Amino acid sequence: MKKPSGNEKAIMKKVLLYVRAHLGLVTLSIVFAAIVVGLSLYLPILQGQAIDRIAGSGQVDFTGLIKILMIMAGTTLATALLQWLQNIINNRITFRVVKDLRDDAFKKIESLPLSYLDSHPSGDIVSRVIADADQFSDGLLMGFTQLFSGILMILGTLVFMFSISWQVALLVVVLTPISLFVAKFIAEHTYSHFKKQSEIRGRQTALIDEMVGGQKVVQAYGRQAAVQEEFDAINDELQKSSLKAVFFSSLTNPVTRFVNSLVYAASGTLGAFMVIRGHISVGQLSAVLSYANQYSKPFNEISSVITELQNAIACAGRLLDLIELDSEKPDPSSPAVIEDFTGRVDIDHIDFSYVPERPLIQNFDLHVRPGQKVAIVGPTGCGKTTLINLLMRFYDVNQGNIRLEDTSIYDLSRDNLRSGFGMVLQDTWIKEASARDNISMGKPDATEEEIIAAAKAAHADEFIRRLPQGYDTILHDGSDLSQGQRQLLCIARVMLAIPPMLILDEATSSIDTRTELHIQQSFDALTKGRTSFVVAHRLSTIRTADMILVMRDGNVVETGTHESLLAQGGFYSELYNSQFAES
Repeated sequence: MKKPSGNEKAIMKKVLLYVRAHLGLVTLSIVFAAIVVGLSLYLPILQGQAIDRIAGSGQVDFTGLIKILMIMAGTTLATALLQWLQNIINNRITFRVVKDLRDDAFKKIESLPLSYLDSHPSGDIVSRVIADADQFSDGLLMGFTQLFSGILMILGTLVFMFSISWQVALLVVVLTPISLFVAKFIAEHTYSHFKKQSEIRGRQTALIDEMVGGQKVVQAYGRQAAVQEEFDAINDELQKSSLKAVFFSSLTNPVTRFVNSLVYAASGTLGAFMVIRGHISVGQLSAVLSYANQYSKPFNEISSVITELQNAIACAGRLLDLIELDSEKPDPSSPAVIEDFTGRVDIDHIDFSYVPERPLIQNFDLHVRPGQKVAIVGPTGCGKTTLINLLMRFYDVNQGNIRLEDTSIYDLSRDNLRSGFGMVLQDTWIKEASARDNISMGKPDATEEEIIAAAKAAHADEFIRRLPQGYDTILHDGSDLSQGQRQLLCIARVMLAIPPMLILDEATSSIDTRTELHIQQSFDALTKGRTSFVVAHRLSTIRTADMILVMRDGNVVETGTHESLLAQGGFYSELYNSQFAES
């Protein structure tokens, strides 16, 4: 995996690459910001001119004053309109950038190797894509809204102040940046706290996701108090980290405002003496003080932006770390293609381990002829499901080769390889869609008659019709179905697709024995003439297998048919007889 980006500048460069994709809108935003700043800087001049039109009692130039006030009103309306348009553009830039980031993050999740998803809590990944992206969005929006305008305002006020009184301008320029240095000092100490806050929030989301998903198990084993303690500990850690981050970030604004107030007071005092000596008029003093205030205001805004950006950058860093993870090994540039699968599978002396220091499958060899039904049995953890994962290329072997139709599966694209198999797993997956759509996932163009026929073959038609809207009932992640019903839907899904080869990994583990017997008949009809791999703990379901592989500690210790293995009186015989010992 690539080293995570912990450098703020590096993260900002990567974020700017996403922003560059919307350069047209960014340019338009800068142009509008320049116009808004120009109009805002023009207002103090008009205000000063208006004040100078009021020379004293009975000496007011009403004609000139009214004209100036009308220009001020028009300028104010134009400024407000352009600011509104600028905010719309900034919102569009921000949400498009976040959309691009989320799209890339989701694409990355789909291409990540299964080993990463197996070893990282799903709640933390969800937190990065949703919560961290939202936090980044808030900081980026503030940056676009205030950063451009703030920089232009500082430059513009400098020009106007020096054109009126270089002495006051010099005083403001010398004193005001002190607030920026203070803000920078605080921001440097804030980033680490915001980063830690995001990481803890990810752990908290992961725990909540895990506990909500396993609520029945938690309650069944009376773990509520222990889980509550674990959550409280993480929540307390998040509270402390958040308080530190907020405390340091909240210091920025008051400190900079205090410095700016001192600058304003000093500028007013110096300007008053210059008016008395006749160097500038009262109206010009008013304009200079307005510019002094406008000059310091962007420093306050930029300091706030810097503080928000600390949080945004920390969140963007977590999101970019996900996006920059190594994807699974790519398909060959010119992959071989299997058009017609006969079902011939050759596994040549493969080695595999999830963790290098703990070997699992060693020197495994298997040759399956087309149409054979291969059952894989053995104690938990012996490598049965691992073998299926290797066959489907969810994981890649460490040594050896797997060939399909005399072609290495590593020379095929994953789509082509997996199109030859239909899978029913012990762990069911139901998407939030209608029962009909869940069944037709492997064959989207299936007719209504084909879907119903597959449901009947899987003995799912009866319970589907009892649902509120029958086949049109929206299933919410299957939570409104029993585990057995979920498994029946998954069986119907593969029966509709009718793939060239089948993989059944504890496919009927949650189904009652009577229904299992009926489904077994459907499976026998479906697997007739098709190569199939069946992983089973109920050994009574694999008596008709052409070949039974008995695995132990990652190795095949026995091979044969049900009758021949029983006659050997070996490990398979022990497993089989142990299931029927009482009877």
